[in-house]
Amino acid sequence: MRIVVAGGHGQVARRLARALVERGDTPVGLVRNPDHVADVQSDGSGAVVLDLETATVHEVAGALSGADAVVFAAGAGPGSGAERKDAVDRGGASLVADGATLAGVRRYVLVSSMGAGSEPEPGMDAVFASYLRAKSASEADLVGRDLDWTILRPGALTDDAGTGHVRLDEDVPAGTVPRDDVARVIVELLHEPRTAGLVLELVSGEVPVEAAVAAVIERET
Repeated sequence: MRIVVAGGHGQVARRLARALVERGDTPVGLVRNPDHVADVQSDGSGAVVLDLETATVHEVAGALSGADAVVFAAGAGPGSGAERKDAVDRGGASLVADGATLAGVRRYVLVSSMGAGSEPEPGMDAVFASYLRAKSASEADLVGRDLDWTILRPGALTDDAGTGHVRLDEDVPAGTVPRDDVARVIVELLHEPRTAGLVLELVSGEVPVEAAVAAVIERET
């Protein structure tokens, strides 16, 4: 499969690219900064320089042309304010969905966040609340589209070595999950079309990734 990854220089995205290459797939990372191309290519991934804050839908569609799927793993990142979080985490996700539709790419995996889908709790840090609202808006936009979408909401991300064992379901208790394991789950979701239409939460657990994805499908059918 040819998989385009928006936010290709991100920590999850680079792990995802390496996992896809290991699986035999062809990842292509969309990166904003030309200086990041070499890093992405060192993972075995292709790279396209494209700034989702300034790109047109036709430019995005061109980058997605010929892809089997797209993963939105972009984000405004630490230190960014509420305005940029909305521009990237919501606006960028919507733009990529528009581009996917124009390019005829139906499969879309959105990397969201646990806590999205509902109003942030009172007293939450204002910038993080803005991030969750942006993710909620991106989810709502995607659900309304005629695409084969899957939404993944990881818990708090860590740089711990992945275990390959997770807890994956529509509703799981809050927790943490290594970025390695998030990437592994995304690979399985991409290769399992029956996960289309699902919104899944993810934390560390006891079930091997492949079995966890299979169990979710079994519960839904």
